Amino acid sequence: SMTGNKIVVSGEPRGVWHDVIVADALKPGVQVQIKATALVNGVLTVETYAPGTDGKRRVPMILCEDELQGAIYSTTYTAGSRGRVYIPLPGELVNILLANISGTGDDHPIGERVIADTGTGKFIVTTGSPESEPFQLLEAVTDPVADTWALAMATGQ
Repeated sequence: SMTGNKIVVSGEPRGVWHDVIVADALKPGVQVQIKATALVNGVLTVETYAPGTDGKRRVPMILCEDELQGAIYSTTYTAGSRGRVYIPLPGELVNILLANISGTGDDHPIGERVIADTGTGKFIVTTGSPESEPFQLLEAVTDPVADTWALAMATGQ
């Protein structure tokens, strides 16, 4: 279960916020990547994290709830709408969206490092030799179902 009701938990976040255009229908708490498209009035567009391999290094941008439009952490963005992302500093706390992997051991102990899943941007158990393990879980999550957010610390790695 997540902590609080926002994606960014740290009381005085010192990372970087960006107003963005969200190209895909995504839920807050996922990692997104910069879309290779021209800026629109100085605003960048982000899309589903999909570099082709889980855990590839990308700027660790987390999609946040669109407070300005009155949306909450569980509100899915409409493709093409304006939104916000946050790039946390190491040690900052955020709620991240875990992937529900059916029929596999997707239990998460406290302290586990996670990687972003290509194609969804949700977070999964580290496998292989990823380039980036951007978050470490601060709570145990047993068999997450769809749309399970969990408290995590940004690792800066």
